[in-house]
Amino acid sequence: MILDNINSPADVKKLAIAELETLAGEIREALFNRLTKVGGHFGPNFGFVEATIAMHYVFDSPTDKFVFDVSHQSYTHKILTGRKAGYIDDTRFAEDSGYSNPEESKHDFFNIGHTSTSIALALGLAKGRDILGRKENIVAVIGDGSLSGGEAMEALNVAGSELGSNFIIIVNDNEQSIAETHGGIYLNLKELRETNGKAQNNWFRTFGLDYIYEENGNNIAALIKAFQQVKDATKPVVVHIHTQKGKGYALAEQNREAWHWTMPFDRATGKPTIDFGSGESYLEITQNYILNKAKTDKDFIVVTPAMPMAVGLGIEQRAQLGSQYIDTGIAEEAAVAIASGIATNGAKPVVVTNMTFLTRAYDQISQDVCINNSPVTMLMNFTAFDGLTDVTHLGIFGLAAFTNIPNLVVLCPTCAEEYVNMLDWATDQRKHPVLILIPGNEVTHRQADKSFGNLNQFKVEQQGEKVAIIALGDFYQKGEDAAANIEKHLGFKPTLINPRFASGLDKALLDNLKSRHSLVITLEDGIVDGGFGEKIASYYGTSDMKVVNLGLEKKFYDRYNPQQLLESLGITTDQIVETVKKFV
Repeated sequence: MILDNINSPADVKKLAIAELETLAGEIREALFNRLTKVGGHFGPNFGFVEATIAMHYVFDSPTDKFVFDVSHQSYTHKILTGRKAGYIDDTRFAEDSGYSNPEESKHDFFNIGHTSTSIALALGLAKGRDILGRKENIVAVIGDGSLSGGEAMEALNVAGSELGSNFIIIVNDNEQSIAETHGGIYLNLKELRETNGKAQNNWFRTFGLDYIYEENGNNIAALIKAFQQVKDATKPVVVHIHTQKGKGYALAEQNREAWHWTMPFDRATGKPTIDFGSGESYLEITQNYILNKAKTDKDFIVVTPAMPMAVGLGIEQRAQLGSQYIDTGIAEEAAVAIASGIATNGAKPVVVTNMTFLTRAYDQISQDVCINNSPVTMLMNFTAFDGLTDVTHLGIFGLAAFTNIPNLVVLCPTCAEEYVNMLDWATDQRKHPVLILIPGNEVTHRQADKSFGNLNQFKVEQQGEKVAIIALGDFYQKGEDAAANIEKHLGFKPTLINPRFASGLDKALLDNLKSRHSLVITLEDGIVDGGFGEKIASYYGTSDMKVVNLGLEKKFYDRYNPQQLLESLGITTDQIVETVKKFV
């Protein structure tokens, strides 16, 4: 195999075109080996194999610097830069993250998991090079709908007018974002494809950038020619290439959305090899709620920044929603501001995405929504510690970030009934912006209140003594288990509280606890620093009440074992019982 002898980009440069084409096939086999067994971003990587080979054939990494956007299309780059073992050796899969990572290789310059970043980051590399008087090529790769992000457009604006030196932007146009593309940018890309890059309407040139087009974005020889044309360019230039997302696997070519990212799967059938069972899920509950709400309430509308599948809205469901659905493209800031306008004009918007992506719109939530008290509902998935565990996609910072914005009501449901009731209340009320965290644990059922208009009113689920456990959101079940085991092993019944609200305190309840309790334990599925529990500890600061805050540390955790993490933080049931023993 040719791949056996590829240990660095220098080895790629020794190959003839026919050998490079053979190498592309071998790389796809390596990708199959990893992705069928551990999953990952399938379509972006299969579609960018030839382009990556051509990049390393023409440019001189790491002297010439590549920045990938989103870096989930950098698997081939990793294989060609000394990390192929993470794809061909099953025992070494854990050595490679799913994104570019400077800790892995000198050929990577940023750890990137969010989108629309490469042009700005690479522009910074270019400006730094110019200041230092160097001459290397700086190459930004951007694809999978990332151009719609504000950061990408802002950086294009700067690059075209302010840089005036070598800067190469490879636009990987596979006609797809995560779902379908949305926005006028992609209408222009379509026009450029249909005219072989000759359309008079060319928004890249409008920014002041040079431009070339290559229709055969999966043809190595054509790509080498295009990249050689721009190597050592003396001003910023866009190389627009047309690629096939998922190339080399018919199922992925035919269903680009489903194969953007995949669980481990059987190659012959494409079916997942992991069985999650047929039980209820909060994703299914959310999907059903949205579809039913849209049917019964024509004022209701879903707004998403290119993340419909965060709440299970596939192609069929989006079609059912029709005009009650808008995808802004990868543009979280715009999605939140648009939702504020929708709400101000009387309709009922629900913004849906993953928590890790909502942090990109912090300013719009604060300024455009909360200062104006717009009744926008924001519904976030993957907020839990055991959801997405890659360092770039953690949802555990959301509580600390958003519970400190004035006027924003943050709700953390603990069961299916409470979750649906919170959705009903949030979408119909007209007084507050509301953020709801979709539970990350197994679905549970019990009776729940229907209205949450009395803000910050905690709910005592079990009245006890000595110790009060205040267990937030999807850590409530951990509180239940701890309460039962304290009673079993320590001989008294603790009080168990479901706070429901993460953005405020039930001060009357906290004061009442002082009469029969000496210890409060808080449990939260988020970082402790600046989080929910610390607010309670601060409130009790001048009293005799002792408070133990249990949650996650303010750290960039990466690819961790969730259960081992809980144990390291003292959040297992047995550890909580032992903590109580020390104080009571």
